[in-house]
Amino acid sequence: MKNIFNQATKTVGEVAKEGKYPFYIKAPLILIGLYLFFFILALLQDVLVPFAFAGLIAILLNPVYVFLAGKNLNKILAIVLTIFGAMLIVAALLFFLSSQIAQFGEMIPQLQAKFLSLLHEGQTWITAKFGMSAEKQTSMAKDVMSSGKALVGKTLNTVMGMLTFLVLIPLYIFLLLFYKPLLLNFIFEVFEEDNSGQVAEILQETKGAVQSYIVGLMIETSIIAVLNSAALLILGVEYAILLGVIGAIMNLIPYVGGIIAIGLPVLMSLVTGDNLTTPLLIVGAYTLIQFADNNIIVPRIVSSKVSVNALISILVVLLGGSLWGVSGMFLSIPFVAVLKIIFDRIEGLKPWGKLLGENMPTDAPPAGGKQAETGE
Repeated sequence: MKNIFNQATKTVGEVAKEGKYPFYIKAPLILIGLYLFFFILALLQDVLVPFAFAGLIAILLNPVYVFLAGKNLNKILAIVLTIFGAMLIVAALLFFLSSQIAQFGEMIPQLQAKFLSLLHEGQTWITAKFGMSAEKQTSMAKDVMSSGKALVGKTLNTVMGMLTFLVLIPLYIFLLLFYKPLLLNFIFEVFEEDNSGQVAEILQETKGAVQSYIVGLMIETSIIAVLNSAALLILGVEYAILLGVIGAIMNLIPYVGGIIAIGLPVLMSLVTGDNLTTPLLIVGAYTLIQFADNNIIVPRIVSSKVSVNALISILVVLLGGSLWGVSGMFLSIPFVAVLKIIFDRIEGLKPWGKLLGENMPTDAPPAGGKQAETGE
């Protein structure tokens, strides 16, 4: 027994020395490492999410900062003017939405009366069809409302989180732009000097991909806002522009956002109208807009900038949502695009880069590949 133990110890030592480990050792280590990595990401969400958004915005604003710095402006002044300009654009959008919302607030009493009328009609219909009394329906509604207290608490936490974002993100952007030379110098010094050209290429392509992706999203959102508003104006829906803009913004959230974007104008038309024709026309119009968005606008404006295939896109969006919620859904695509750029430049990781991309292989499959592909 002692000889067997010594022999096993010797074998493991030789394998470790050669740097080769069997699959049954490598696989658990990789899984444990991935678990710890994502656990830390989830644990530090409140710190990492605003930093990640600040990083994307800093990359987007970098050309503006470089332009201002090239005009012999003080470095700090150039950064402050860059951030101030971006904040003015955001403030103008918020002012437009707030003015629309203020007008919407004047209609709340009318909407409330109409909603109560529809609620009474719904209760009468349920009683007639299912024999459920109005008292029982009210009791069930109260149970739902009481169980929704936790959701209200989460919403308040989200609002506080947004306020934190408004403070942290501009600060992070300022520091990232100010310390950009230090960060770039660190990245170059981490790798060997022989790889400096490759590192510079990766950084340049990463910057271009992130900038193109965010600009593409902004263009897509503007187009969808115009199409939504035009459709709702033609159909005579109240507050068409407000609902169209909100729908375009919600469209940035994959899957869930599209449903909310359609639901808001449908509810408005149900509350303010007396027929079902307008809600059905809204669903039809928004379906056409979504079809054009998914098949024309996104492939030409957004996806063309970040060449990640649809299968990987859906998977990473769902995984990002599970990890960081809505923020994770938004951050997942540019993150994977950056990974693809890195994978394409490293020899051992090129197969992973091809897996993430959209280019279908044209070469003949390896031996046995054709049979496996056709199922023969």
